[in-house]
Amino acid sequence: MNDAVKVILISQSPLPFSKIGSWTTLYKNYLENKHQIDCIVCPKPGKLFEGIQYSFTKLTFWHKLQRKFLKRKNPEYFQALDKIMVPGQKYIIQIVDNYGMIKALKKHLTLKGIEKQCYIQFFYHGFSPYVKPGAWQDFYEIIDEMIVLTNDSYEAHKRSVAILPDHFSVLNNGIDTKRFKKISEAEKIRLKEQLGFGDKKVFVWCSQDRPKKGLHLMLELWQKKYSLEKNIQLVVIGCDPRPKMEGVVFLGKIPNDELPKYYQASDCYLFPTLCQEGFGLSLIEALHCGNYCIASAMGGVPEVLQHGKLGKLIENPHFLSEWETAIDEFLEGNTKLPVFSEELYAMENWNIQMNQIINQAKTRF
Repeated sequence: MNDAVKVILISQSPLPFSKIGSWTTLYKNYLENKHQIDCIVCPKPGKLFEGIQYSFTKLTFWHKLQRKFLKRKNPEYFQALDKIMVPGQKYIIQIVDNYGMIKALKKHLTLKGIEKQCYIQFFYHGFSPYVKPGAWQDFYEIIDEMIVLTNDSYEAHKRSVAILPDHFSVLNNGIDTKRFKKISEAEKIRLKEQLGFGDKKVFVWCSQDRPKKGLHLMLELWQKKYSLEKNIQLVVIGCDPRPKMEGVVFLGKIPNDELPKYYQASDCYLFPTLCQEGFGLSLIEALHCGNYCIASAMGGVPEVLQHGKLGKLIENPHFLSEWETAIDEFLEGNTKLPVFSEELYAMENWNIQMNQIINQAKTRF
């Protein structure tokens, strides 16, 4: 390991991040434990991580002029970056999901004559490759390493992109398994009563309120199911206000700290994504809380559910009939909760693997 190499994280979100976010939550846990990030370039947050060197971005009028007339992307980030970079020092620069910054960053490092001192790691939380025409010339050839969420995502990149970076790593998402955990049956019964669910079979959906997340399909199906089966409840978390609907509780956006109790009071988690999902963080949160999971076989989801060992995969998620069949199987008692290690997808493992990825990168200088 090369201790002379510094690690800089460039983030368009202030860190710590005050709102709910999957990767920002992962970095929060990581940066509060044994980590290897030396510096963060980001907008100024409300509070700071201890032991981290910060360089804050501030979008000035001059930066806006550069963006508009000189077509310079992210000039405020590179100005902040320059403040912490030292001549002769070697750096690993981490960027999360921001494709648009990569080409501009490489150009900036080249103009300063320090591109050979820098190793660019790109963390991608989607699934499908970025295949804009000519993209590899402006992106995949520039980055030194790409870190994806699943092996299946790596395979998809190999199939679709002609020229890939020299190094790939896989880093599964992680959750706080001390909070997202199964409770006893007696505790579950009490929690259901407390939340007003009674003895009903509780299904839960939790996501951002976008069409590609499939909530509209579940609501359409629920109208039919509830007319036939009254002892069921659908709990919807994260959506915008909706008209009242029989058999459905719309909770809106709730704090992340309150999520575990709703998962723990539920019996079945529905993940009807209609897009190539990168991983599905809420899926593994619900799984660890004791839910039977029914999910679209899209993107990284099959790998996350170990190709059906950890839940039911819907091969054709646009067909309501397949969801209805899976839900009926669950209600009829023809399913079993999977057995798995409490350490599966744990944040602690994410931290260890992140440090391994950084250490491997340091040896490449």
